[in-house]
Amino acid sequence: MEAIYDHIDHDLHILFVGYNPSIRSGETGHHYANPTNRFWSILFESGITPRKYAPTEDFKLVELQYGLTNIVSRPTIGAADITKEEYQKGREELKEKIEFFQPKIVCFVGKGVYQEYSGIRQVEWGKQDKNLVEGTVDFVAPSSSGLVRMKKEEIVNIYRNLNLLKNSIVAQKAN
Repeated sequence: MEAIYDHIDHDLHILFVGYNPSIRSGETGHHYANPTNRFWSILFESGITPRKYAPTEDFKLVELQYGLTNIVSRPTIGAADITKEEYQKGREELKEKIEFFQPKIVCFVGKGVYQEYSGIRQVEWGKQDKNLVEGTVDFVAPSSSGLVRMKKEEIVNIYRNLNLLKNSIVAQKAN
C-alpha cells in the first residue's frame, strides 16, 4: 500500500503530525479517512476550521495555512505495527520538513507521536516548554482516533487552546 501525500507548504500556521496513515487512509489516499476518526469534527468544533471538512478535502487545509503529515508514512492497522527503524527514519525526515517549511506551530496528534519524535517521555497536553526546531512552537494534542478514551469535549477543549495559541502567534507576527 502506498504512503499518502503530505499536504505541506511554507508559512503554515499549524502543521498537524499524526503517527501514520490508517489502512483506510492508505486505500483512499486521504488523511484521517477512517470513519471512526474524529479529526475533521474536532477541527471544526474547536474553531480551527470554519466548517467540517471531509477527508477527501484534506488538501484544502493548505488554503487555511494548515498542513498534514505523519511521523511514519506507511499505512498500518495501528501504531503498534510501526517498527523502531521506521520511527528513526520518520524522526529525521520530520525534523527536516519542519526545518525547511518552518510552520509557526507543529501540532502532534497524540502524545505518542511527540514522544517518538522528541524522545521526551513525560509530556503534558498543550504547548511544550521546549521547542525542538527553533522558531516553531511544539503543541501536543490528543489523538483523534475513535480508540482514544478521553471524552470528545475534553479533546475539543485542548484543540481550542491550540486555536487560541495560533491566533496569538499570528497576531504577534503581524505586528
